[in-house]
Amino acid sequence: MEYWLINSDRSRVKRFSKNKQNKDKFFEYMFIDSGKIVGVLGKEPPVLTTREELKIEKAREEYKKLLSQGWRKTPVVW
Repeated sequence: MEYWLINSDRSRVKRFSKNKQNKDKFFEYMFIDSGKIVGVLGKEPPVLTTREELKIEKAREEYKKLLSQGWRKTPVVW
């Protein structure tokens, strides 16, 4: 399952996806991929800029924080 957010000026996106190959038996992790939109959204995929791996609870906190800052849910971008 993936969750996507886009910032209010539609210049950056973030993808939250579960790390399915996690070897840690005690904690689940999520990747947060950040991308910069170049050109027209939908015609060209965003350029991947960073990837973070966070424990699932921290990733949820980040997701909620971004929503409170004006980021919105968006369909799959890349």
